[in-house]
Amino acid sequence: MTVYRIRLKEQLDQRWSAWLGGLMVMHEANGETVLTGEVVDQAALYGLLSKVRDLHLTLISISPLEADVPSPQEGK
Repeated sequence: MTVYRIRLKEQLDQRWSAWLGGLMVMHEANGETVLTGEVVDQAALYGLLSKVRDLHLTLISISPLEADVPSPQEGK
């Protein structure tokens, strides 16, 4: 899994966290929203970005915060 930071131009209410896969929703002083959390794979990331698009939010940036961590089953 990889932890991502997704920066949005608009303010997004905390209530959207569950719908966005449990990502942490933080508000910046400049009015932007930062979503942070683990995304299991590329398909889940694309699904998350589709939700951002469906809400008509402006994506500023998306950044991985740490390297992929292998699941316990991958280590076998």
